[in-house]
Amino acid sequence: MAQKSAKDVDPTDANHREMGEGLFEEEMAPGSSMAHLYRGEVHRMKYWRERLDRTSNWAVLVMSGVLTWGFSGPDRPHYILLLGMAALSAFLLMEAQRYRGYDLWRGRVRTLQKNVFAYGLDPSTGLPDPAWRKKLSRDYRTPVIKISREEAIAHRLRRIYLLLFTVMFAAWVIHVTAFTPEPWPASAAIGAIPGYYTASALVALYFGAVITAVRPRTWQAEDELHTRDIGKYR
Repeated sequence: MAQKSAKDVDPTDANHREMGEGLFEEEMAPGSSMAHLYRGEVHRMKYWRERLDRTSNWAVLVMSGVLTWGFSGPDRPHYILLLGMAALSAFLLMEAQRYRGYDLWRGRVRTLQKNVFAYGLDPSTGLPDPAWRKKLSRDYRTPVIKISREEAIAHRLRRIYLLLFTVMFAAWVIHVTAFTPEPWPASAAIGAIPGYYTASALVALYFGAVITAVRPRTWQAEDELHTRDIGKYR
């Protein structure tokens, strides 16, 4: 029997639409091309997840070194802590960019999980997204970043960097108030820059990071884990 071409396939055909339901049948064994595709996407996602972790690890390592050196003697200048915050900011921007790439691969994995594997395991819970093939095909033809840089920064701030900035900010406040012989606000001065200006700029930057992290928004990241779902399906 002649094989149908791609343009002859009816997307409403039951066999075509219910690909996920037949995943665990003999002809859809784990050696199928779909399984290989899924394993490849999981590998990509895992690789980019590891890149995120490496950036976070370096950020924690740099912060630990700066804090250790900054409080190792009474003559250590407070602005070394500000340099540590600048380094954390650089790591944050780098990690946010990597997160945008990670979201691309994770989106593909979640598309396959939701519309093929989840449906194959339990078809009674509902049909998959009728347009999932079209969306995945378009993504393979033209891969594009799906979330903005600002959203990626907000995600990484929520996960780790807001805590790191809080620790560094608190350490700076302690250093300029309790570990320097000069009185506040002169103890916060950097060269010719008065202490009030330094403190005001630092407070503004910190609260800008807080607002970026917590402000309400419509998240575009693919199936980001949320605390409201803890224990939901146990």
